[in-house]
Amino acid sequence: MSKISRRDFLQRSAMAAAAFTIAPNTILGKSHGHVAPTDKLNIAAVGIGGMGHANINAVKKTENIVALCDVDWKYAAGVFNEFPNAKKYWDWRKMYDEMGKDFDAVIVATADHTHCIIAATAMTLGKHVYVQKPLTHSVYESRLLTKLAEKYKVATQMGNQGASNPGVRQTCDWIWAGEIGEVTRVDCGTNRPIWPQGLPTPNGQWVPDTLNWDLFTGPAKLVPYNEVYHPWNWRGWWAYGTGALGDMACHVMHPIFKALQLGYPTKVQGSSTMLLSDCAPTAQSIKLTFPARASKDKKCKIKLPEVEVRWTDGGITPDIPKGFPADKQLDIDGPVIFHGTKDTLICGCYGRDPWLLSGRKPKSPKTQREITVSHEMDWVRACKESPESRVKTASDFSEAGPFNEMVVMGVLAVRLQGLHKELLWDGPNMNFTNISDTDTVEIVTKDKFTVKDGHPTFARDTEKLNAKEFAAEMIKHHYRAGWSLPQMP
Repeated sequence: MSKISRRDFLQRSAMAAAAFTIAPNTILGKSHGHVAPTDKLNIAAVGIGGMGHANINAVKKTENIVALCDVDWKYAAGVFNEFPNAKKYWDWRKMYDEMGKDFDAVIVATADHTHCIIAATAMTLGKHVYVQKPLTHSVYESRLLTKLAEKYKVATQMGNQGASNPGVRQTCDWIWAGEIGEVTRVDCGTNRPIWPQGLPTPNGQWVPDTLNWDLFTGPAKLVPYNEVYHPWNWRGWWAYGTGALGDMACHVMHPIFKALQLGYPTKVQGSSTMLLSDCAPTAQSIKLTFPARASKDKKCKIKLPEVEVRWTDGGITPDIPKGFPADKQLDIDGPVIFHGTKDTLICGCYGRDPWLLSGRKPKSPKTQREITVSHEMDWVRACKESPESRVKTASDFSEAGPFNEMVVMGVLAVRLQGLHKELLWDGPNMNFTNISDTDTVEIVTKDKFTVKDGHPTFARDTEKLNAKEFAAEMIKHHYRAGWSLPQMP
């Protein structure tokens, strides 16, 4: 008797049923890109040594882990051993080619610069995707994932797990009910980086036998390997990560973006400690201005005026508001302060433990869907629902994509600070309107500061770049040969 796969069996069953009656797709088991609620998802994962492992652990009890991919087989060894029946890969492209018919969904937890290409390709194959934060490395990539998710009707989730927690929902409830009035300014930040940043570009080293450095580099420019880049420390290097902002803003800023129903900023400005060409600075501050906007939800009872969102990191914390209780402290991991015309709302990272400066504890109407499972399992739930009736996840790409554009916009503001002006942003067209063809920015390539016999010597090697071209490259990266994104729908 010949063996058939689970997918073949379900597809044949659906075809047989269709021959006798016309029935909704939802009762025919697996078809049209979704899985019956009683069935198990077959999941592939790319980037499994760090947060990818945590995401896998969140779904492994109820779903099937069928394929695992990582560029560092030493770092990933424990996860490979945990799932001996899952097929192992170095290259996600080969995994897609060989096993594309055998999995339904993909978890992506690689370095920031490869999130988009892995997820975008999966979506064009009809696969559901869970992508770690920040969603992408650039504005264009965020826009692309938003559009692809809409086109292919797959279930999506960004890995900012606080989006599924009650604190974000409570923040929205209070603000939408008008408990703090209209909000015109929000201060937020993080104590990160807790890893070294502001570092000089290192010399090359031999690549370990267990690491495929070419595949780690992916679409970025190939440079000599150094252990300071990988594992984990890649987040502080511009080619692969987005610094402390990209690491934490998707957690810290989500209640701001959601509660205030933000869209594209119109003005951005950034500053930092010494700005290097290759490594993110040790501390930075960013201001994003969003225009007045109409509410998209009838449950929101307030006006949404122009608002400034200010971010600080590297140990620089927001100013403590007047009247702050002596027995309380700001959550230094990710404090958020909503300054309203009637009251001040304060919460921590992930929207944790919101409270009002007045001390009131209002009972406002519930405006958000309650989520009682993990962030990952809510995505699994969405994967098993048909596109027509699917309830969106808490960080579906329809929200996470535009939100992530806000986050990486902060990176643009910092890296273009040498223009010494507030930058005007045309969100729909993804470009700055007040950078001229002749504007330049000067960036430090090497800090040569020395002290000899008690006397300091200040010297730096710098590079002068055309600002318009530099900005365009950061907005939409040019991938190296052999790597390309799907077309923008």
